[in-house]
Amino acid sequence: MIKKLFHRYFELIFWIAAIAALAFADPAGPAHFSLCPFKAVGFTWCPGCGLGHSISWLFHGNIANSWHAHWLGIPALGIILYRIYQLVRLKVFNKNALSAF
Repeated sequence: MIKKLFHRYFELIFWIAAIAALAFADPAGPAHFSLCPFKAVGFTWCPGCGLGHSISWLFHGNIANSWHAHWLGIPALGIILYRIYQLVRLKVFNKNALSAF
């Protein structure tokens, strides 16, 4: 039963957990472990690095640092929140999330 529920709501659980982790993270804290494949290979620049910090700065109310960390952080947060909204409508309320269009 739990496995079935987890399988059904996996994406929704994943996005909510990711947003919650970024909301409670300290963006000014020490560097953390990175899953970035570019960083693992030794590249110093990656197009996605800084998105997490940017979203975390947004949750802490610092838009200037958010923009400085990664300029796509603001739209990325909007897209993730919209995806969570779609999944809640589709999975929880059993309504087609795209029917509003």
